[in-house]
Amino acid sequence: MSEENRTPILEVTDLGIDFGGLTAVNNLDLTIYENETVGLIGPNGAGKTTVFNLLTKVYEPTRGEIWLCGENTHKMTTVQVNKAGIARTFQNIRLFMNLSVLDNVKTGMHNEHSYSVADAILRLPKYKKEEAEIDEKARELLKIFGLEDKAEYIAGSLPYGEQRRLEIARALATSPKLLLLDEPAAGMNPQETEELMDMIRKIRDQFHIAILLIEHDMKLVMGICERITVLNYGAMLATGTPEEIQANPQVIKAYLGE
Repeated sequence: MSEENRTPILEVTDLGIDFGGLTAVNNLDLTIYENETVGLIGPNGAGKTTVFNLLTKVYEPTRGEIWLCGENTHKMTTVQVNKAGIARTFQNIRLFMNLSVLDNVKTGMHNEHSYSVADAILRLPKYKKEEAEIDEKARELLKIFGLEDKAEYIAGSLPYGEQRRLEIARALATSPKLLLLDEPAAGMNPQETEELMDMIRKIRDQFHIAILLIEHDMKLVMGICERITVLNYGAMLATGTPEEIQANPQVIKAYLGE
């Protein structure tokens, strides 16, 4: 399908942020379409995670605009951006380590319940009905990620690779339109990375969402991304297909190596 016939999930224009006299991100343009996987790569310190923090309103842009599903996020908070359709994972896993695997996923479904505090305190039928629905949906997500048998385990007891899967499952529990993955393969062995690649493809196809990922593992990036944007010193160095990026002399010099 041509880009003209695809619906943009995210449109970023002239995005930038300054910290004092330092420009961390400058003049970034980025468009992500529905059901598309896009990579954001570059050397350490290039501004990649800063971009994620701008998209999720952890940081307020100094300039530029961010449009999510046709809506300007300028006045949105981090919580409002999440409710509008962006979910993320982090380079360092941020689970509720002392909660169960199931409860970690259920915390991601806070956007869905409509019962009141009184409903919850008094355990009224509306509360019980919605909680039962949330529990069922959470268990379905765990099944997709191969964690259904560990629903009652404490999250901190899971092996590293399963904690990564749980973090992604929790992000998907918010029903996002765009999923941001910050170095999902960090700390994984080759077999776990291969499984992660298959999982990302499955997420895109089964949930019909767009994915933007930061990753240093070039085999993973080149293997699953339809388009790649390269950052260097906070500015966009190049954008294109994996083949175009691999053949770009500027990218080779700045990042990929000879």
